Amino acid sequence: MKKLRVALQLRDDQIIEILKLANFRTTKTELSAIFRSEDHPNFQPCKDQLLRNFLNGLVLHLRGPKVEKPKTENPE
Repeated sequence: MKKLRVALQLRDDQIIEILKLANFRTTKTELSAIFRSEDHPNFQPCKDQLLRNFLNGLVLHLRGPKVEKPKTENPE
């Protein structure tokens, strides 16, 4: 998660907005715990659910919402 943050040049508030796109709520405090060094007393590892929702939100952020194609009937 740290490497994605650096590579995409994201701030905490941008990450929170991306998570909201995936209907996942978190706070800046919870995020800062993830980005602390591992030896810090308030460090929390990034859980799978947070990463999964961040990636889903990132897809929506970069591509936009999925657009349903109109169904066409097959002439036979």
